[in-house]
Amino acid sequence: MTRSAHQETRSGFRAGRLEIRHDSAGRRIRSVALMAACVGALNLPAAGVAGQEVALPLGTQAPSASLEDLDGDPVQILDFVEAGKPTLIEFWASWCEQCEALQPRMDAVQAEFGTRVNVIAVAVAVSQSPRRVKRHLEEHDPGYPFLWDGGGDAVRNYRVPGTSVVILLDRTGKVAYTGSGGNQDLVGAVEALLGS
Repeated sequence: MTRSAHQETRSGFRAGRLEIRHDSAGRRIRSVALMAACVGALNLPAAGVAGQEVALPLGTQAPSASLEDLDGDPVQILDFVEAGKPTLIEFWASWCEQCEALQPRMDAVQAEFGTRVNVIAVAVAVSQSPRRVKRHLEEHDPGYPFLWDGGGDAVRNYRVPGTSVVILLDRTGKVAYTGSGGNQDLVGAVEALLGS
């Protein structure tokens, strides 16, 4: 297949599309092009306990998704979902201003509930690389894992329309909250879930 044919190869999915392109050295690069570069830019209202339902519907069992850790080793997202313990997942990008605004709220959840709630960030493969994510973590390590979604499997399976999307799973691994943007009340959502 020619270079231009590769550049035009696309596989559609609900949250965006998977593109195969080439860098300046001619190496193939797969990236997920999200419909909205950053969902928070849509000025969606702040999420309450029930959330905004911007990804999987509430009550949906969390699906599996193939990812990599930042060293390139394959992992499954469900490896980070511990039975009997809620899990908070943020779909994140280093360039996303709404993700940056959400960071103190993520830090607060980790600081206050880190022993009772799993927290993970899924770094989407849009305009960033694992190296760039590692550089970000050198400046700010929040104490929870960042996983690399290079093939867009988590974005597709969790029906994520952009970055700064948070999905909170209950103790049984079912979706209890979804929301987007930098103004989400994540501490409130976690408190409500733990109290239920």
